[in-house]
Amino acid sequence: QVRLVESGGGLVQAGGSLRLSCAASGRTISSYVMGWFRQALGKEREFVAAISSSGRTASCTDSPGRFTISRDNAKNTVFLQMNSLKFDDTAVYYCAADLRHGSWIGRSTEDYDAWGQGTQVTVSS
Repeated sequence: QVRLVESGGGLVQAGGSLRLSCAASGRTISSYVMGWFRQALGKEREFVAAISSSGRTASCTDSPGRFTISRDNAKNTVFLQMNSLKFDDTAVYYCAADLRHGSWIGRSTEDYDAWGQGTQVTVSS
């Protein structure tokens, strides 16, 4: 089974940037779709962005241009670059792996099989 560990969260002022990392172990993730989700307090977990094995990306309508997902297969790591952060971006951010697909990008939590423990991102207004 694959283990995912997120890092890079923290406290940032509105308008600032953060880069989240998701390091995988136990299995090579280069063949899988990898995604980022987030969950704000009292809300459901929602899709942020995902990347296929070939590097094709998808993102939610609220974040195109602000959030960029990428992957470094040599390091078995996925990244989420977040720019122009807003107060509403405050949430716990989770990395996830779809161990069944390498090309088709799902946007539901049910499409992903493995999850990290999450990293807190807090944006101050």
